[in-house]
Amino acid sequence: MGDSHAIEKGTVGYTLGYENAPLLFIKSRLVHERAALGENCFELAAGESVRLTLELYNYESESELGINPALETIYKRYHEKPREGSDIQTTVTDLSNAIYEYAWLPEDRHYSTFVYEDAAKTGGYRYNKIISISWTNGMTIAAPMLMAALRLNIEPMRQQALSCITNIIENAMNPESGLPYDAYQDGIWSVKGWWFDGMRTPGHSSYLVAQAMFYILKSYDYEKRIRNVSHDDWLAYVKQVLDRLECTKNTDGEYPTILSERTGAGLEYDAFSGVWCLATKAYYCWLTHDESSLDELRRSEAYYYNTYVQHMECYGAPLDADKAVDSEGILAYIKAVRFLHALTGDELYLDHMRDAISYEFSFKFCYNSPIKIPPLSTLGWSSSGGSVTSVANPHIHPMSSNLVDELLYYVGQREENYVRQRMMDTIGWGCQTYNRYDQEFGYGKKGWMSERFCHSEGLVTEKYADGTPASTWFCLMPWASGSIIEGLVGDYWDYARHE
Repeated sequence: MGDSHAIEKGTVGYTLGYENAPLLFIKSRLVHERAALGENCFELAAGESVRLTLELYNYESESELGINPALETIYKRYHEKPREGSDIQTTVTDLSNAIYEYAWLPEDRHYSTFVYEDAAKTGGYRYNKIISISWTNGMTIAAPMLMAALRLNIEPMRQQALSCITNIIENAMNPESGLPYDAYQDGIWSVKGWWFDGMRTPGHSSYLVAQAMFYILKSYDYEKRIRNVSHDDWLAYVKQVLDRLECTKNTDGEYPTILSERTGAGLEYDAFSGVWCLATKAYYCWLTHDESSLDELRRSEAYYYNTYVQHMECYGAPLDADKAVDSEGILAYIKAVRFLHALTGDELYLDHMRDAISYEFSFKFCYNSPIKIPPLSTLGWSSSGGSVTSVANPHIHPMSSNLVDELLYYVGQREENYVRQRMMDTIGWGCQTYNRYDQEFGYGKKGWMSERFCHSEGLVTEKYADGTPASTWFCLMPWASGSIIEGLVGDYWDYARHE
């Protein structure tokens, strides 16, 4: 620490926890100098001392999974519930009605990715369409909207969702690759979505392609389950794409992350995004009672578990995170092992499911962070139950809310109060994180919500009219609402009514 003369002339600093040092990172192109010392520090005069207690978890573990018992202990010690929100039916009604009324683009047969109020210019609304078949648009909106329409018995909403689904199935296919194009703009289908300029290798994304197929299957499942309508052409379409994807696996059983636009061949691997192919294949086999692919399913699952999940380091799912460790890809893996267990009854898949759920919980808040930036700071808004996006995107977004059915499935097989409580946190978070009335979050109509909720200074880029920062985006983003809708209108909808 230096000699006593140096200490007499200077200061010694010690950091415990988070500090904006050496720089305040808001986003990659917005970095500020370290802020002046403020309320998060104190100084000791010569001869003064301070005493504090640190809790150290010190135990041996065979792998990185060993961190999870400590995380469970922390949850039990610091857990806070989300604030009271709407009930489930009200939440689904509010969110789905807002998408139905404000986000539909009839000329494109798609939903807009962003919807903004445009009162200053036109008194209406403006749209940033950036249409894709999945992820931030397409099937991740259409499937939850269809499910909501079926649950609420709203036929015009159902027809709107069906129009989006059939448009993708009938028009998005690239005949050269045998895979659907990822994106659509001005009447043209292509692989050049909003993420394209950040890709190392151009081509189809297995994340989008397989995720779209998963949600076509889910739409098929719920149309048949609730209306007894069997869209056999949807099933045939998904099978055609899955057969093409199966040909692209490498010798490890790994699916590619990028596929050739020209031939459909795998171009780039080493990413978790291909696990959506596994999830979709497992779902298809479960729906059709087809056990002919079980050996291949098992081989691929073992690869993804051994390479990523057991090391608590899943990377390469969302295209905009540049293979940073993220929370999105694990959602697909959890869905995959859920169906593998349903197909086989093998307890191994419940073990793997539990490890993957624990990974997701490592991104999920168990307490309500003290937020200092409005509107979240003034609403009593809760972070508990929300999940951070990735190590590259330090904000909470709602994608993990689509995991409610999988958590319900797990506790139905193994009653664990810890998992059940975190499932209820997830549900509660979603029911309080949207406009329950016009302008509740400082913008928008009833039922509007965006994808961005900033629990810290990271990614605070939205501004009020006076230039002061805001802790959320001022727009409607239907995929975000769709994640919450999906979690509430699946199996949990029926379960909650019998509780």
